Amino acid sequence: MNAILLTALIPAAGGLLTLIPPVRAFALQLLLLVAVANFGLSLALTIETPADAVVYLGQGYFVFDATAQLFMTLINAVFLGVAGFVAAHPRPDVGARRFGRRFTGCTLAFMAASNLAILSNHLLMGWAFVEATTLTAIPLIGHDGTRAAWGAAWRYLLLSTVGLSLAFLGFVVLERSVEVSAHEGLSFFLNQLDVANLGSQTFAHKLGILLVLFGYGTKLGLAPMYSWLPETYDAARPPVTTLLAAVQFNITFVALFRVLQSFGASDQELIRAVLTAMGVASMVISAINIVATRNYKRIIAFASINHAGALAIGLGVGGSAIYGVLLYAVSNALVKAVLFLTAGQIEERFGTKRTDEIQGLLHEMPFAGIFLMFGTFALLGFAPFGSFIGELVMMGGMIEAGQTILFAATCLILLLVFVATGRTMFPMIWSASKRDAGRGSEPFVDLAPKIFFLLVLLTLGIYMPAPLNELLGQVALSLGGPR
Repeated sequence: MNAILLTALIPAAGGLLTLIPPVRAFALQLLLLVAVANFGLSLALTIETPADAVVYLGQGYFVFDATAQLFMTLINAVFLGVAGFVAAHPRPDVGARRFGRRFTGCTLAFMAASNLAILSNHLLMGWAFVEATTLTAIPLIGHDGTRAAWGAAWRYLLLSTVGLSLAFLGFVVLERSVEVSAHEGLSFFLNQLDVANLGSQTFAHKLGILLVLFGYGTKLGLAPMYSWLPETYDAARPPVTTLLAAVQFNITFVALFRVLQSFGASDQELIRAVLTAMGVASMVISAINIVATRNYKRIIAFASINHAGALAIGLGVGGSAIYGVLLYAVSNALVKAVLFLTAGQIEERFGTKRTDEIQGLLHEMPFAGIFLMFGTFALLGFAPFGSFIGELVMMGGMIEAGQTILFAATCLILLLVFVATGRTMFPMIWSASKRDAGRGSEPFVDLAPKIFFLLVLLTLGIYMPAPLNELLGQVALSLGGPR
């Protein structure tokens, strides 16, 4: 069996092991072991596989190309950070054994589906695996058993299912719209779609594209159906929120990439118009909510919508902006992992999510304060983080494409987000504490995942390794970027 598929089979096997009673006592350790194995395997496969190689597996249903190499390594790196954080930092008000068994089983099923979604060479199969991650995330979101948690889980399920149902309906409409004599219907295999799609420019075809974009946009948290995201990210436990924001977001993004790789050339104008409109609307909505919000987890959640909007605009602009989109996506996955894991520790210490009730963070939790500070800098696109370079390249792509009005509007929205976020978040970090509490305990094992993520972010902004640069360039090329 090809080692590439082991990235999905190892988590699946680990999830089955949690059903064995003697293993349940060591569930969190099993989670960490699987995460180490998966990250090591995905990194080794990416290093040894040329960036321009395309490896087909499972009778053509799976593919390991540059897109899969980049995003499989990314999601498994985040998975390793989350597993390390949870294994070293079990929640104090939940029995470690019960929590470990349920969290480990659901998380491993989630990661197995995520890796299969990345590897899918069939659009409908990829869609099915994205839906599988939605279903496995429900118990994780509602794990606390509170009314708020299950309410958020229900709305997450409802809107995610609606969005993915629209995407599926779009695929059905596309299949019905194809009239090519050499084919009985539309082949959803990525390596055949561009051939089968030639000459199909009917209204039904365009409607199908529109439904797919709108459906996956909903799953990404883009306007207009974005309301599930801030509520879910706020209600879920920080490790779960990190998985949703940095893993599930990126596998959905890859599903959208696959659509653009197949239909981008034939439906360029429609795709650009839809993505740009959804992106601008998302950035405006997120900016307004960031100004009004005083809950730091929701601020990060609305910033995630802002980032999704910026990525959608970058994809809509196309050309040289695509490289920036990829770097921005990779960087923001790591930024959100740092910020959401830090937010969980802050909530445990202060017992609140309100920014106006937290002061003196650098005094009481110096490491958490440092991570929140640098994470916020990276969130806002400061140098020298990778998010700054990605944002700069996307802006350059807008200028190169002659989109000066779009460039000006994006700059204005980003400036508003910068001022609103800084005005709310930085007083938490730097202001003097009004409490008599001393410094809280911050074990190194809690800090290690976030240190790793920040180091990678700095590396992306200061020195881009040649193999990674080649990989990003190859993915950008597949999406219509420059050579």
